[in-house]
Amino acid sequence: MKKSDFYYDLPQELIAQSPIEPRDASRLLVTDRAAGGLSHNCFYELAGFLNKGDLLILNDSKVFPARLLADDAEILLLEQRSKDVWECIGRNLKKGRILEFGAGLSCEVIEKLDDGNRIVKFSYDGDFFTLLDEIGFTPLPPYITEKLDDSSRYNTIYANEAGSAAAPTAGLHFTERVFESLAEKGIETAYVTLHVGLGTFRPVKAEHVCEHKMHSERYLLPEETARKIRSCKARGNRVIAVGTTSCRTLEASRVAAGSGSTDIFITPGYDFKVTDGLITNFHLPESTLIMLVSAFLGRENTLGAYSEAVREGYRFFSFGDSMLIL
Repeated sequence: MKKSDFYYDLPQELIAQSPIEPRDASRLLVTDRAAGGLSHNCFYELAGFLNKGDLLILNDSKVFPARLLADDAEILLLEQRSKDVWECIGRNLKKGRILEFGAGLSCEVIEKLDDGNRIVKFSYDGDFFTLLDEIGFTPLPPYITEKLDDSSRYNTIYANEAGSAAAPTAGLHFTERVFESLAEKGIETAYVTLHVGLGTFRPVKAEHVCEHKMHSERYLLPEETARKIRSCKARGNRVIAVGTTSCRTLEASRVAAGSGSTDIFITPGYDFKVTDGLITNFHLPESTLIMLVSAFLGRENTLGAYSEAVREGYRFFSFGDSMLIL
């Protein structure tokens, strides 16, 4: 497979620049893998397409203010290596340089990695994440050029575990109204944590997809979630991943409770072991994310669904509309 196999034309005006209000007013394109066909709906109607006893798996990772500025330098925190040591990307990060960010927070650039990323060690008084809330900035994807007035809109309403550099955006559509409608129908929910790094969104530069290397990301699958998945499978219901991050966690962990890291790269031909359904946004052309969707729905069906979404004026990417694949 070549990365060009996953290209599609997208008009610039369909790239969503701001979140819709309310969250669940976004559109929902529903497709059935077995029967085929597409239907156009609203996200608040989600429960109507699921069955009593189905189980939704949501990623509760939280985007934190991971962008820090210091004079002519800036860093974007990617992954915590130890208590005060982080991997990051940025500019003007020469090894040995000490950066002062304000509020008593500083760091030293202690290592340059082979991929160009840096390792920095922080010094501060107090709580690290409290300081980030005070002086840091929420990172947004480069295709979002408008200012986000409310940073909470780049987090799900159930975000709980700080650690992501980018949002698990399929969950941005959920509201209390949606959760209430799911509960009323007997549809269950459970949570995993996968801290989203920029590696998930890193462009595929290799011509042949198999040569692309995914960046590793940390995940946690609690025992309670593993138990719910096993029960759901035993009674013949469906496990539905909310987002590609939840899907990757399920497929990497194989429902073994615990924590770990994964660089799983899911492309067409992959045999899904856990995931029976997928809720996902519309992703960038030639990205690892559209490749994962193509693995689940089929490449031609995926590109067909995307073409339909373009024709119908759906909103794309992080703040865009969503798709349910069953």
